[in-house]
Amino acid sequence: MAAVPAEARRCVIWFGKPLRREREALAAAGWRVRVADPRNPTGIGLRGDDTVVGLVDLRDRRAASAQPLERLATECTHLALVAVVPGTRGAPAATADGAATDRLLRQCVESFDTPLDLSRLIHCLEELGHATHAPTAHGVDALVGDSPAMREVHAGIRRYAPVELPVLIIGDTGTGKEVAARALHQLSPRGDRRFAAINCGALPANLVQSELFGHERGAFTGAHARHAGLFESADGGTVFLDEIGDLPLEAQTNLLRVLQEGSLERVGSHQPIKVDVRVLAASNIDLDKAIAEGRFRSDLYYRLNVLRLRMPPLAERGDDIELLARHFLDGFRARHATRARGFDPDARRAMQAYAWPGNVRELLNRVQRAAVNTDAELIGPAALGLGDGDTAAKVDGSLTGARGAAEQQALLACLRECGFNISEAARRLKVSRVTVYRLCRKHGLVLEELR
Repeated sequence: MAAVPAEARRCVIWFGKPLRREREALAAAGWRVRVADPRNPTGIGLRGDDTVVGLVDLRDRRAASAQPLERLATECTHLALVAVVPGTRGAPAATADGAATDRLLRQCVESFDTPLDLSRLIHCLEELGHATHAPTAHGVDALVGDSPAMREVHAGIRRYAPVELPVLIIGDTGTGKEVAARALHQLSPRGDRRFAAINCGALPANLVQSELFGHERGAFTGAHARHAGLFESADGGTVFLDEIGDLPLEAQTNLLRVLQEGSLERVGSHQPIKVDVRVLAASNIDLDKAIAEGRFRSDLYYRLNVLRLRMPPLAERGDDIELLARHFLDGFRARHATRARGFDPDARRAMQAYAWPGNVRELLNRVQRAAVNTDAELIGPAALGLGDGDTAAKVDGSLTGARGAAEQQALLACLRECGFNISEAARRLKVSRVTVYRLCRKHGLVLEELR
């Protein structure tokens, strides 16, 4: 049986009552949440090798009812990150008596204002847990973002990673499909083996078979020696096929054999070779349309489309745009000298208004170009190339006036009818859950307050 990844043994004991979005964000980041009531000590059910972080939530007055917590309530803000207790079964005892809780509170290492900055909380948790866990989640960390859309991506990656099944990653160009594939590999039982990535659209038609499945000496002109293809060289690891829709039909047939039988034949040979690889594939085209046009095999599609991960376009990710821009700028500053240290208000507004047809890759390019060209400490919209001439491509959520008010009322009415169940509202409105969240942000509807 494969070992459970270390991240599955990280737990937050929450003294109080976390909001749903807070639970989801922590789960997407790999932290389990156990709710503890200081007035009602019960077992938490942890394992001996768990890394435990205690968190006191003073928004819930029950959590502040114990004497030690009342004192803390007068000394700090609404949330206190208390302590990390690696590798011990004694951590839940903190709920058993006031003295134990008091000792725990004296180890407080961080506090937070409201509304809670979830990205900062998760960063603090990662810092505390770093000493006891290898950096296995770097791939997921590279998928920067805390929007509902990205929380779904993070959760999907952690759900699919340990399962030995193909994953089809769909999304527009520049949304981070290869980064997601690397994260799936790193968090899987194959994480210490080879990750082999190839862009099917970049392979010359006459060399596709050889590059993927290998060839024997003399198989064709120029084949002076035996060559192990991508699948054979990645035996035991993961193969990522980007732009799978561009794979020629003949190669699709051989790929289907790898998926069905776990074997391949080199070009120029009829001797089957067993290979053990997990196949991840990505496409930015409509594969259903490609099947209808005879450009893609339907049986291969069904083999690849066992698990499906959608990478959202940047325009759907709301505040992630500014978060990513700061992340890219900080990374650039760490490597190069630049005066730029942030973005002015006009630049932030321009980034939110722009449609980002090139997605995350376009944002990275614009931020790096601005960091090189600007002489100011705060980057403006002109340096990002988002002046009046470039902001014509707006996100379609910029409705105003009567039409916007009507949309807001219709959305609010639907949410109320559904008891603020996002999945049910999405079904009734015939849109995705991500779109419902985006519409709520656009119209200033705070779900936690409305519920």
